[in-house]
Amino acid sequence: MASVLTGLVAGAVAGAAGVTALNALAYGDMVVRGRGASHTPELSVEKLAGSVHVRVPGTEETRAHRTEGLGALLGMATGAGVGALAGAARAAGVRLPLPVGAAVTTLMALSAANGPMTVLGVTDPRTWSKSDWVSDVVPHAGYGAVTSFALRLMLP
Repeated sequence: MASVLTGLVAGAVAGAAGVTALNALAYGDMVVRGRGASHTPELSVEKLAGSVHVRVPGTEETRAHRTEGLGALLGMATGAGVGALAGAARAAGVRLPLPVGAAVTTLMALSAANGPMTVLGVTDPRTWSKSDWVSDVVPHAGYGAVTSFALRLMLP
């Protein structure tokens, strides 16, 4: 059995692979449906910065670019963090069948991504349309599947 530290590191790497899958599915959806990118990551950065009384520096344009970059980095950190938790659980002996592990990891990622945005008032999933849910769940399911599969490869 792997150490918890090994599980955390392997999980973070698996989570990074999952983030790549999530981004590929989200960008693919944008191409297929011709929809724009979500602005919730940038809004989350602005709300978080405001809640700790920090202003993202720069002119209006520079500030917008910084919040966009910070929003993307928050998403990557969330994906690596969820993967790290899944890796720690696997290293501790939790061995779920791949479909169950993928579903659990998907739910963890959805909660980690949407929970804080809901608390901050950036979004309210209760008001989402069917299309909004598909745009959110499908990429996160890709994240869960790839993260879980990568963990199985790294921590057999």
